Amino acid sequence: MSADRIGLLGGTFNPIHLGHLRTVLEVKEIFELSRIILIPSAIPPHKSAEGIAGAEDRLEMVRIAVADVPGFEISQVELERSGPSYSVDTLNHFRSALPKGARLFFIVGLDAFLEIDTWEQYPALFEKAPFIVMGRPEAGNPEAPGGRQAIQTFLSGKVSDRYAYFSASGAPPHFIHPEKNPIYTANVSSLDISSTKIRQLLGQGRSIRFLVPDGVAHYIHTKGLYRT
Repeated sequence: MSADRIGLLGGTFNPIHLGHLRTVLEVKEIFELSRIILIPSAIPPHKSAEGIAGAEDRLEMVRIAVADVPGFEISQVELERSGPSYSVDTLNHFRSALPKGARLFFIVGLDAFLEIDTWEQYPALFEKAPFIVMGRPEAGNPEAPGGRQAIQTFLSGKVSDRYAYFSASGAPPHFIHPEKNPIYTANVSSLDISSTKIRQLLGQGRSIRFLVPDGVAHYIHTKGLYRT
């Protein structure tokens, strides 16, 4: 039986940047994950397509970003699927495609988690894999009292009031439920980098060095992406 522990991180990656890479690397270490699979979305259901680079360009930038990073992989499953990219379909894919012993973890930012009730078939997500909820500069620390309370309030109101917070020495803090998957929290580095900020800088003709991997910056400039 495989002991694979796999983290799934989906996103538009428009473009991928060092904030994505650093935080998910920390999650990989904290939770002792064997692999991180980055999943670029094709048609993000919650975002306007305006200003989003083509799927092939976003995929190539992710490839460049993780080319030399051990334990980081890329999946094209959402790019190969027709229609919008729904996380419930992606989780179903990996649950059926991976070895029986593999354990999946669905990685999301705190801000996205607190809006997950707007996602397609969102209650089913809590049946399919544990979540790892990361902090972000604009959303706060999920392990701080305010972050924990926000998660608890959301779970009680939108998912189940049987979730309870649990913290013990030697184990990541998490919310447990007698029937559903646990919700783990991860206090990762708060790097105030966003794809929006990078696109704005490019539109102003300013440098994006040290915000994205050098190879990604070179690709953006070579392809003329995000020019206004």
